Amino acid sequence: MEQSAREEILGRLRGIPKTAVDHRPDMPPLRERSLDHEEMIATFIEKLTLEEGVVCRVRDGREAVVRITEIAAEEGLQRVMISTDDVVASLDLPAWGREQGIAVLTSRDFGDRDSFRDAVFDEAEAGITGVDYAVAESGTLVIAHDTNQPRLVSLAPIMHIALVSATRIVATYEQAVEAMYADTEHIPSHVTFTTGPSMTADIQGRPFKGMHGPRRLTVILIG
Repeated sequence: MEQSAREEILGRLRGIPKTAVDHRPDMPPLRERSLDHEEMIATFIEKLTLEEGVVCRVRDGREAVVRITEIAAEEGLQRVMISTDDVVASLDLPAWGREQGIAVLTSRDFGDRDSFRDAVFDEAEAGITGVDYAVAESGTLVIAHDTNQPRLVSLAPIMHIALVSATRIVATYEQAVEAMYADTEHIPSHVTFTTGPSMTADIQGRPFKGMHGPRRLTVILIG
């Protein structure tokens, strides 16, 4: 029986000696892996600023709350949605909101997913979240989502205020991913990588900010 063209091609491919396959050379080491911690922080700030993110560095949680107060005044915030992860929970922002006359909501304030979704899209003027890791090589925030970190809080409001511990800045994506998945008992079901405000472009390549997410991103770097 005459051999089909497909079988002939597959036969030729199988017959190629493995030693004839060129191997890709090892990648050169990234410069970011040789940076000390302060250099990594400076690189992270530089890269995120180039992507039109704003970075404010503070010494501790108390100064972080002061900066959030300043941002709220500058932006005229009246209603914010917050995550309940460890970083945000340590600041007791619901109490801060009562002092400032600002409604501070969490996903737990809603009886069902639909009402939470509607509120975070239509009512919240900013989302405030913690961040698991920040990547120096690209100025990227890495957020692992769970019940304390609903992904809509960082993606739906027009403004995202992200709280980042300086100890959570790493050089590369690989280091962030390896750290998140090291604990096999608590593997995140979803992870968001955010580099600057949301951006897309039209068919002619003209960029637009905030088409599918926050138009403004402010990172408060703690420590």
